[in-house]
Amino acid sequence: MTTTPQHALLTPPAALQSASQDVVVLLNDNNEATGTYPRADVHTAETPRHLAFSCYLLDDNGDLLVTRRALAKKTWPGVWTNSFCGHPRPGESFEDAITRYAEHELGITDIHSISVALPDFAYRAVDASGIVENEFCPVFFARTSQQPQPNPDEVAEHAWTPLAVFVNTASVAPYLISPWAVEQTAALHNTGGPNVR
Repeated sequence: MTTTPQHALLTPPAALQSASQDVVVLLNDNNEATGTYPRADVHTAETPRHLAFSCYLLDDNGDLLVTRRALAKKTWPGVWTNSFCGHPRPGESFEDAITRYAEHELGITDIHSISVALPDFAYRAVDASGIVENEFCPVFFARTSQQPQPNPDEVAEHAWTPLAVFVNTASVAPYLISPWAVEQTAALHNTGGPNVR
């Protein structure tokens, strides 16, 4: 059974429920939905707090899929990170958003066993270009038996690695990894999920 962060179960007002539009859900300091904003325009030097997720995708051996962000990405181009991240649309569950992004970014349609690992994760980070990430971003694990066929607009490279290796790399060489993955892996190491050694 999939667990979803209780306070992140957003039920936006009817005016915000437009899952067909490519928008992000804006949040207040209590992580309550306050509106929407076009996803393509939300990340600036003054990015408002908004809803996101990070997913750590494991294969049948328990290895983690790590990805290198495409060089054309607006923020942190060419940086290695967790499997994928994204933004749920208004009224869209985390599970549906994770499934949608797995297919769009990685070409993976066989995704299952989605579970929340860090339900309250949030971060703010500033890219070298000055663009800000400012997200309430629960962290999930999921499983797949499928090999990725990445979208080149999203992913430059990918590799499978033991989760503990990625956690250790983020600890000893954080400049190689996205800032959110550095914070997330430190928290995952502290919680031991799933079974980080």
